[in-house]
Amino acid sequence: MSNTRSRRDFITHGAAAGGACLLTFTLAGCKTKLTPAQARAANVPFHTLQPGEVKNVEALGETLLPGSAMAGLAHYLDHQLSGDPANSMLMIKYLGVAGPFEGFYRGGLHALDAAAQGLYGKAFAELSGDQARALVTQMSAGHIAGWEGPPAGLFYFVLRNDAVDVVYGTQSGFEQLGVPYMAHIVPPSRWGE
Repeated sequence: MSNTRSRRDFITHGAAAGGACLLTFTLAGCKTKLTPAQARAANVPFHTLQPGEVKNVEALGETLLPGSAMAGLAHYLDHQLSGDPANSMLMIKYLGVAGPFEGFYRGGLHALDAAAQGLYGKAFAELSGDQARALVTQMSAGHIAGWEGPPAGLFYFVLRNDAVDVVYGTQSGFEQLGVPYMAHIVPPSRWGE
C-alpha cells in the first residue's frame, strides 16, 4: 500500500488483507508489502525516527495502548513521517495541522523524554510502568511543568489515536474488540484465500 490512501482505505484494505493493512517498506533493497507488525518483526530500518525516539514511541505506545509496540506503531509512524505529508494517514493531518509532521512528533517525544528526565532522572523508555502511567496522565491533562513541545494534551491525543489505528484499525482489530466489522464494501475474501 502506498502513502496515498486515506484512513478509511487503511481499514477497508486491511480487511482485504486478512485484517491487516499492508504498507510498502524497503527490505534488503527490495520494495515489499508488509504490515507494520511484520516490518517490526523483520527489523525494517527506520528512515525518520532515531533509535532513542523509537524506544520512546514503543514505550509510550505500550503505556497508551498495550500491544501497540508489537503491532508496529514505531514502524507505522516512521513510514508515515517518511512520506509526503499530503498522503499521510496520521491523526495529526486530520486535525488540520499543516505538514510536515516530523517536528510535531519529534518535539513531543523530546519533551516527553525531558519530562521523564526531570521527574525521574531517566529516559521515558526506562521508566517503570507506574512512573510512565503517572507521567502520561499528567501529559493527557496538559499538566507537565516546563513542557517544551507541542501542547502536551494534543500530543497525547494524537499518539493515542495513532496507536488505536495500528492496533484496532483493521478487521482483526475489530474482532479483538468483539465488534462486528461492517465494511461499506465487503472484500470478496481474506488475503491469500
